[in-house]
Amino acid sequence: MKKILIVLGIMLLLPASIWADAISIRLGYFVPRAKSDLWDIEFENMDFTHANYQNSTLGFIYEKYLASQLSLVIGLDGYSKNRAGFYKDYVGYSFSEGDFAFPAQYYRGAFTVSHVFGVSITPIMVGLKLVPLGHRASFSPYLGAGVGLYIWSVRLQGDMIDFSDPWIYDDPQLGEVEIYPIYPTTARDDNNFTFGFYAFGGLMFRIAQRMAIEAEFRFNNLKGTLKEGFEGFEPFDLGGYHFAVGINYRF
Repeated sequence: MKKILIVLGIMLLLPASIWADAISIRLGYFVPRAKSDLWDIEFENMDFTHANYQNSTLGFIYEKYLASQLSLVIGLDGYSKNRAGFYKDYVGYSFSEGDFAFPAQYYRGAFTVSHVFGVSITPIMVGLKLVPLGHRASFSPYLGAGVGLYIWSVRLQGDMIDFSDPWIYDDPQLGEVEIYPIYPTTARDDNNFTFGFYAFGGLMFRIAQRMAIEAEFRFNNLKGTLKEGFEGFEPFDLGGYHFAVGINYRF
C-alpha cells in the first residue's frame, strides 16, 4: 500500500514539472522522534531499540522560483520500517487455560513471546524556501518551512502480553509467581491522514550551469490519533529528523 501511495503522489506532482524551475531527487535517512506512549511501551518491553526504527528514504522535490531569493517547494518522500522482536523479560508457556508469560529471570520458557511492530509515514509537503544568496550562486545556504499532509500507518502482529490481568502461579521452589496472559494480536491502523508542520535548512553546491548537489536537514512535527485496535493510547508521535542529499537540476 505504501508503494502505491508514493506512486500516486508522484503522479499528482508530475504536472508541477511543467512550471517547475528546478527538480531534486534525494536519498535520505529518517530518525523518528518516538515520543509517545506506544513507542515507549515497545522500546521498554521488546528487544528492539529506537535505532532499529531509523531508515533510508527516497524523495522528490519540485521547486518554483517566485523571486531571485524565494521559491515554492512541493515534495514527497516516504519512510517505512517493520521490526520483529521478542519480549526481553518474559518467556511463554502453554496451559489448558491459555498461554502465559513467565519472568525470564527464573524460567527458560517453552516458546519466545514475540511480535512485529511496523510504522510507515508518507508526507506530501508544500513550503517556502529562502535562498539569501540567490538561486544562481555557486554556494547557496537556504532555509524554509511549510505544511504537509502525512499519510501514515501503524501495525502490530503476533503475541501481546496483557499486563493489566496478572495471574498467580504456585511454583514449588519460588512460591507465588506473578504471570500474565498472552494473546495473539493483529492490530492495523492503516492509511490515516494528518496535517503537520516542518522546517528545513541546507546547502547547495553548483557543479554545473544547471546542476547542483544539495544537502538538507528537515524537522517534522506532528502526532496522529490512533484507532482500530490501538484505542486508549495517546496521540502517536510521527515527527522526526530527516537528513538528505541529492541532485538539483535547474531548467
